Amino acid sequence: MTYDTIFARSFSRYDQKKLGYGAFLGCLLIALSFCIVFKPYLGSLPVLNMRMPVDIGLKMLRITNSYSFEKLRGDDIRSSMATIVNETSSSEIEMVESDTTGTKETISNGNAIGSSTTTVINNKNITQKKEMKTLCHVEERTEFCEMYGDIRVDGKTSTVFMAADTMLESGPWVIRPYSRRGDDQAFKRVTKWFIKSVVDAYETPTQCDQRHNVPAIIFSTAGYAGNNFHDYTDIVLPLYLTSRQFEGEVKFLITDKKPWWIKKFRNILQKLSRYELVDIDKEVNVHCFTSVTVGLKRYPQELKIDSSKSPYSMKDFRKFLRSAYSLKKENAINMRDNGGKERPRLFILSRKNTRAFTNTNAIVGMATRLGFEVVVTEVDSHVAKVAEMVNSCDVMMGVHGAGLTNMIFLPENAILIQVIPIGGFEWLAKTDFGEPSKEMNLRYIGYQIKTEESTLIQQYPPDHEVLNDPYAIQRRGWHEFKSIYLQKQNVNLDVDRFRITLLRALDLLHQ
Repeated sequence: MTYDTIFARSFSRYDQKKLGYGAFLGCLLIALSFCIVFKPYLGSLPVLNMRMPVDIGLKMLRITNSYSFEKLRGDDIRSSMATIVNETSSSEIEMVESDTTGTKETISNGNAIGSSTTTVINNKNITQKKEMKTLCHVEERTEFCEMYGDIRVDGKTSTVFMAADTMLESGPWVIRPYSRRGDDQAFKRVTKWFIKSVVDAYETPTQCDQRHNVPAIIFSTAGYAGNNFHDYTDIVLPLYLTSRQFEGEVKFLITDKKPWWIKKFRNILQKLSRYELVDIDKEVNVHCFTSVTVGLKRYPQELKIDSSKSPYSMKDFRKFLRSAYSLKKENAINMRDNGGKERPRLFILSRKNTRAFTNTNAIVGMATRLGFEVVVTEVDSHVAKVAEMVNSCDVMMGVHGAGLTNMIFLPENAILIQVIPIGGFEWLAKTDFGEPSKEMNLRYIGYQIKTEESTLIQQYPPDHEVLNDPYAIQRRGWHEFKSIYLQKQNVNLDVDRFRITLLRALDLLHQ
């Protein structure tokens, strides 16, 4: 029995006709559905040639944002991170002829620095190389941000605006541009600077009033500025490390500007920058740059450059200082080659208020008998005069204090003698001057005085803890330690005992 026979017996002729029409419509609907679903696979349609302006097309290209974090020492999250934020590109467009036809877009993504985006539009191959970036570093003793791109500095609000492709996820980056991170006492005096990123340069909330074609560095002259040691280790040396690469083609934007500080270090500032200093806190104009560094680079140790990580060394820094102050003497005297024609010069650093020598005349007499030409001077803020005096000497001696920082002007292979008072100063003496002097190619001698050589024996009984247990005083805090051992103590050198130290210095000058 065939299917037609079964079909005829089951339905009337009228019903068969209705079913036939229904089947035809169903097949037609199914065919149309297949055409719609599988249309993309049925072959290419004629190209519709639509054009858009090149600048609009480039704005549609995808940008890669790269973030990298390096864990460092610290007590909080920010202090344990060296963050590279918002790495994107500079708008540099290169047009080259191409045989390619039609409209085609290819995107090449890699690291943000050096990555490129290529678009082919109307027979032109357009390469967009991006170099807009913000790198913020958090280190043991400093934090600083290096920015490249469309940057606007608003001194009224202490804000640096960076045009970028994405906002900083954690909000504005806050920096106090003074290189003694972790010292709350110093930071109380330093202005906070905010680094904010905006999605597009056209959306920057500040108008550009003055454009500059050189990089800028923002730093503070607050903190412990005015203390000679901190002047150099917290500001001058970090400023050298940060700006020397520009060979004078850099502008200094100074926050917390101290006119007396600028006057003191005018020679150094003019050697590092050919441009007039800007008191950025007083500026009403918005200054625009393509490169800005907020904060200064420095290494954790005092008065030190790690030459394994830097293109510069302390030798380079001292050479720079000799040039800035026109210092003539490059090397200390060599008594072996001198043949007794010239006496070595001994510079005795004099102090008035505290940690002063109480028997300077006796020291001078003994040193003169040994063959030294002796110079006794108290240093002041006239750096050029101090530099010339120190540079003319072969040996420098003084009680532990900021004045010893002037050892940076001594000639190569000169000798530094640090007289160390009682009070457990050994660690401080070594950190501040002992180790740094070696990096400067100086010969170092430490002379630790005995209790009998300290004037504190005249202020406290023999069994007092100040004389017998200085570490107990240290445990009570820096301020108590400072008030006793730094501010109340002078030195009465045992001339006969100290004579051995000067003989050792003479021996070194014969080597």
